[in-house]
Amino acid sequence: MSGVDDSLRGRLLIAAPSLFDYFRRTVVLVIEHTADGAMGVVLNRPSETLVVEAVPALADLADPEELVRLGGPVAPQAVVALGDFADPDEAGKAVVEGLGTVDPDAPHESLRRVRVYAGYAGWSAGQLDGEVDQGAWIVEDARPGDPFQEGDMWSDTLRKKGGGYRLLATMPDDPSVN
Repeated sequence: MSGVDDSLRGRLLIAAPSLFDYFRRTVVLVIEHTADGAMGVVLNRPSETLVVEAVPALADLADPEELVRLGGPVAPQAVVALGDFADPDEAGKAVVEGLGTVDPDAPHESLRRVRVYAGYAGWSAGQLDGEVDQGAWIVEDARPGDPFQEGDMWSDTLRKKGGGYRLLATMPDDPSVN
């Protein structure tokens, strides 16, 4: 990567098997990536807390059984909401096609579904580029439905990427039991 010209905004970061930190087996959607840094949310880490309990201001927009997702280790008290919009102009910040951030104070006539995240993943200037160059992340194009996927998103996303990634997708959660 060489900076902003190669922005990862609207792309997925699939954690390489070598990552054994907070991001182990995660899939992150990059919401912003500039020369100043990057931010995104971990898509595949649900909590046990309902949106209606944790973020009452967004309860009317979410399914009553919708769980808050753990978006990342930065500012865990912060809330990031992603929505699937029929009219992308309603998104606070467009990410990819009809997917964008939800502004709780804006109109939501075309909002089809929403996911709510506590916290986010953040990188300082050049940090994400360096991590990608070192092979910590596998980059894939995001699709508007990605945040709403259920199941083992890490394996499923690698499988969809195809080629040698299909074999990688079969790696067990704990490689020592292989």
